Amino acid sequence: MKQPITLTVNGEPYELLVNPTDFLVDVIRDQIGLTGTKKGCGIGDCGACTVLVDGKPVLSCLTLAVSVQGREITTIEGLSSGPELHPVQQAFVEKGAIQCGFCTPGMILSAKALLDRIPNPTEEEIKRGIAGNLCRCTGYVKIVEAIGHAAELLAQEETHG
Repeated sequence: MKQPITLTVNGEPYELLVNPTDFLVDVIRDQIGLTGTKKGCGIGDCGACTVLVDGKPVLSCLTLAVSVQGREITTIEGLSSGPELHPVQQAFVEKGAIQCGFCTPGMILSAKALLDRIPNPTEEEIKRGIAGNLCRCTGYVKIVEAIGHAAELLAQEETHG
């Protein structure tokens, strides 16, 4: 039986009717209409569905929508400020870290969470930070470079504030 819930996604409240078994990825995509969150494997292996819940990366294909009421959910659409890309998004573009793009939203959100936690990560910390996100197109070299570059962009942004 459907129940009413309120989800806050990218700062906006959404009043929704969901089944207790509805996964967050499906609610975000099908009810809210934000299709940047990708539905990949559906079993928590690929990370394409990664969103941030209270700033921490979660697999939305394994998260029940009812379990995140009252928490702040950020999708890839919530990172940019109007036409201006978030520094992590900008770094992915500048470093050519995007191939087919399917893994990119989840990868970027995992990278953002990492950089929020560790502003100047080592290459090893970057690799660990995106370990739950699979990319079938690249050898990850440009992705790791992009995250390192994003750390530099964020540091510059903070300095020039």
